[in-house]
Amino acid sequence: MKNTSPFKDLGIGLGLRIPHYSYIFANKPKIDFFEIISENFMVEGGPPLENLKKILDHYPVVQHGVSLSLASAEETDWEYIKKLKKLTQITKTPYFTDHLCWTRFNSHNFHDLLPIPYTEEYALFIAEKAKIIQDKMGLPFGIENLSTYVAFESSEMEEWEFYNLVVEKSGCYMMLDINNIFVSARNHNFDAKIYLDSIKWDRVLQCHIAGPTERADGTFVDTHDSPVRPEVWDLYQYAWQVSGGFATLLEWDDKIPSFLEVHQEALKALKFQKVKTHA
Repeated sequence: MKNTSPFKDLGIGLGLRIPHYSYIFANKPKIDFFEIISENFMVEGGPPLENLKKILDHYPVVQHGVSLSLASAEETDWEYIKKLKKLTQITKTPYFTDHLCWTRFNSHNFHDLLPIPYTEEYALFIAEKAKIIQDKMGLPFGIENLSTYVAFESSEMEEWEFYNLVVEKSGCYMMLDINNIFVSARNHNFDAKIYLDSIKWDRVLQCHIAGPTERADGTFVDTHDSPVRPEVWDLYQYAWQVSGGFATLLEWDDKIPSFLEVHQEALKALKFQKVKTHA
């Protein structure tokens, strides 16, 4: 299915990171948009919001969260949602995103994106929560697929089937991470292109790319600390062919090089977009 999302024309963006602030403020480089980690700016004032205002004066910003804990058995943290919505009113983000995972249990935040079993009952439970959150926020909610390192014996379906079911039943959208598909495909030995073929591209708000790390035992880890691997670029090109295009965001969160190096890595996407699309 072709991507008819009105957001696909956002272009190519970067995750906004503190080491790049001084370069961005001084040079105002040409870039289509920045993505922020919402939690870093959910404050009442001070330097985070002052710096964000400087970015907003020159660039579109989209919001990406890491602690919504959508798949948690606990109730939604409505105080968190209140702060998140307040931030969207500052950024004017066209949508907000977070992960298909849980991060919190018994009021403890593990500060990690933790996996879930793929069952119909769980998908419907998560979908209902996501629908309510999207309605409360008044913006499209993009749910991101996870990179995973373990599998559950209780799972009843493949990851992509579960992901599609959650999005379909919730009426929400996809924040599709192509690097995460690569990582999970390698770790669980499935064909990443089957995953991409299953995607309803008109529900995709944006796609992430990043560089993972391969450990000595062959496990891939979603570290965001290196250039995009050739295999991920291959998947990106395939996704572009079958989708008709999407907004692209490069994440680089550790061992962060200069802004120019990160930006040049993101712009490599243009080469992989210049391919003949399927009829």
